[in-house]
Amino acid sequence: MLQPTLPAGSVAPCLPGKTDKLPSGSEWLHEIKHDGFRVIARKTGVQVRLYSRHGNDLTYRFPLIVETLARLRSRSCIIDGEAVACDDNGVTSFDRVRYRHHDESIFLYAFDLIELNGDDLWRDPLEGRKATLEIILTKAGLGIRYNEHMTGDGETVFRHACKLGLEGIVSKRKERSGRSPDWLKMKNAEAPAVKREAEEDWGKERWR
Repeated sequence: MLQPTLPAGSVAPCLPGKTDKLPSGSEWLHEIKHDGFRVIARKTGVQVRLYSRHGNDLTYRFPLIVETLARLRSRSCIIDGEAVACDDNGVTSFDRVRYRHHDESIFLYAFDLIELNGDDLWRDPLEGRKATLEIILTKAGLGIRYNEHMTGDGETVFRHACKLGLEGIVSKRKERSGRSPDWLKMKNAEAPAVKREAEEDWGKERWR
């Protein structure tokens, strides 16, 4: 089966694999998995483009992200993140992203930095990429927010995420570079996003 060709300027994101047991230890970090659209955000000079994980152009849909990215002081950068909107309880809601176009309430939770000022950062350890990302996003504005991470026991972080009604977490090995296979996700079965996915999968099976 032929793989779809991504448009020029787009980058295929690193996708986490599923796990039944989350890791722990000082070599791992854990991030909240937000319920939104995966976005590769690219700035080249004054030009800004937002791409989906499949390479579709989302630039027109998220004006606040575009405006904030354009104001960053870097000459160029590629940021990996999740475009989200929050409900009244402050929890990310996929429906608020899916059904809204040109909505200025949607922002980007940024969790990785792929390129900066012409330097390819894939060879750098994840921990270093995230540290640089946090620096360049200081006072960036509401359109792009740094996705914080936690260290320690992954199972403990996951339990706290579940109590808050969040989708789950992604655990990543800090010292790995490039497209590491050490990105692992576990989802909260009671979260609205996971229930929605289960219903969609059931519908597909039903009509096969």
